[in-house]
Amino acid sequence: MENQALGLAERLALPISIKHVGLDWPWRVLAPRLVPDPLAKASAASSALAPPWPKLVIGCGRQSIPFVEAIKRASGGRTLTVQCQHPRVNPARFDLVIPPEHDGLTGRNVFPIIGSPNRITRAKLNTARDAYAQQFHRVRAPRLGVLIGGKSKAYTFDRGEAEAIGRTLAHLSSAYGLMVTASRRTGAENLNRIEKSLEGTDAYFWNGTGESPFFGILAWADAFLATSDSVNMACEAAVTGKPVHIFPLPGGSAKFARFHKLLEEKGIARQFEGRIEQWNYPPLDETGRAAKEIQRLLDLFASRPDMKM
Repeated sequence: MENQALGLAERLALPISIKHVGLDWPWRVLAPRLVPDPLAKASAASSALAPPWPKLVIGCGRQSIPFVEAIKRASGGRTLTVQCQHPRVNPARFDLVIPPEHDGLTGRNVFPIIGSPNRITRAKLNTARDAYAQQFHRVRAPRLGVLIGGKSKAYTFDRGEAEAIGRTLAHLSSAYGLMVTASRRTGAENLNRIEKSLEGTDAYFWNGTGESPFFGILAWADAFLATSDSVNMACEAAVTGKPVHIFPLPGGSAKFARFHKLLEEKGIARQFEGRIEQWNYPPLDETGRAAKEIQRLLDLFASRPDMKM
């Protein structure tokens, strides 16, 4: 969630202050609808929120909503409020809502994007390519970036899935140099199963220790294989303009089906059918597109007579 908000904020010419907020019980259960005076009900671990109020606040996550609205009130309406994701409340409560297009949310101030905002930019990829040159130049070309997620509300990821991925990667390793990374949701046991399946190959495998090489993998891969459970991984890979193959996991939902169909229609991704293919598409930059809309609204705010101090 922090990365989504930061991805947008980093595209704007404004200083950034990161605030982590949460609510005490029972307000955290009632959020975002029934939280009067959230600034007084913040948990002890929450960041302090106090004047001077910012020109812009970008919230992400259910518990951020009462705080975003409280800042708007406290600033006398001078703070532009932006909420990432579907807020599950009336979007008119914010100046701008940026949900995934596959959520189907519409409204006067709703700006849907493909997937979710992220912090990947061409400049960062160029920097990562140089930074990881010594590590990934040695990986055999063509290089396949493998992005593995894990169990979620919509998808199953147990021993069987880990072993299936392992067999697939072992097979692909004969033709591709593999650069494999997993998420926290993969789980230690599944991670070990996948790593064991790659014994005897020259695959690069990040086991979760040390600094994540994710940016380096994005920068050096010629194509990607990403499990179907993650919107973020697919969208981050799509920033590169390289082919994204979706490895199907058991489960899914109507929303995920719409998301994957949208990626296919845009020429970004295809379902993995046992082979890696090559195709081209314009690199996806939905974060930049949304940031331009935020800047447009900031400019409108600045021109309003009631914004003059």
